[in-house]
Amino acid sequence: MIRVRRGLVTAIERKRLGYTEALVQTGEALEKAVSYDALTGPLQLGDEVVLNTTAVHKNLGTGGMHFVMANLSHRELDPPAEGHIMKLRYTPGQVKVLAVEEEQHPLNQLYRGTDTLSGMPVIIGTLHSMLGPAAATLKKYAGEGTRVVYVMTDGAALPLQLSNLVAELKEKGLLQSTVTCGHAFGGDLEAVNVYSGLLAARGVAGADAVIITMGPGIVGTGTSFGFTGTEQGELVNAVNVLGGRALAIPRITFADARERHRGLSHHTRTSLGKIALTSCVVTLPLMDGEKNGLVKEQLEDSGISRLHRTVEIDASATGEILREYGLKVATMGRGYEQDSEFFMAAGAAGIYAANLLNAGRT
Repeated sequence: MIRVRRGLVTAIERKRLGYTEALVQTGEALEKAVSYDALTGPLQLGDEVVLNTTAVHKNLGTGGMHFVMANLSHRELDPPAEGHIMKLRYTPGQVKVLAVEEEQHPLNQLYRGTDTLSGMPVIIGTLHSMLGPAAATLKKYAGEGTRVVYVMTDGAALPLQLSNLVAELKEKGLLQSTVTCGHAFGGDLEAVNVYSGLLAARGVAGADAVIITMGPGIVGTGTSFGFTGTEQGELVNAVNVLGGRALAIPRITFADARERHRGLSHHTRTSLGKIALTSCVVTLPLMDGEKNGLVKEQLEDSGISRLHRTVEIDASATGEILREYGLKVATMGRGYEQDSEFFMAAGAAGIYAANLLNAGRT
């Protein structure tokens, strides 16, 4: 069930294309709310809105914000005429998009002319917070002219506009384009699934390299298979089917109090040790002896070191590169200084992808 409340917009706090954060009066409380233009139209001061307040009421990880379900100040809304593909299908919020696979799309011929990734490096993450360090190190080592495209899956948040990180990376020139696939929406290009999304990134967006991972808000339950990061193993298979170079970011942390995530997270052990049926490169940051020993043992015990190729990369410059680009990163509330191995693992993948690109240019 959804917890529903009415509210009145009293202030607009942040606005970017397709996305608005506002303060809304609900009864005697003044609370934050998010509105997506694609779902409920533009939000303005004084609008009366209907809010989904479920997650905040349950103290779930939505950043303490409600979501606008309907704007009662808009009597009627009409979407653009183009497009026949529905996302969020068969829900009250189903949204029509013009997918790149559709003949109507102005770039459809470019898509139809692409049936392989032609060896392109594809960095595969499990958490949205891996995107920043991977993009920053890739761009730093491969050069400013490198076209980096982010493909967002539907494993977590569905609206791309929710991500402050993506907006910042595009503004700083670290991402050149975005593709949203499956039920995710709001990218520069819309795609029906991860296969067509990857092909669109290559053939339509002109990617030299791709980073594919979910949006903010991974789902986890503490069980071996009950988390949405299982998609990493499936994405390894997809990249190999399409003829790309699959580079998997391992989830490594020594700052998480949960034993199942210590060293090499059980998420990585499941995704790459049990779900991935084809081989990839797993990039490991250089770590001190005890930490390195634990991760190596976990790689062996999980079967990852037998199926995949593990490569150690000196990613110690990741923190400096993030500072150079002015990126403040965080994962599970922890910054670079508190969880450096996590961010260096993502940075290592960016460095390795850049090395592949640079080798191909000589």
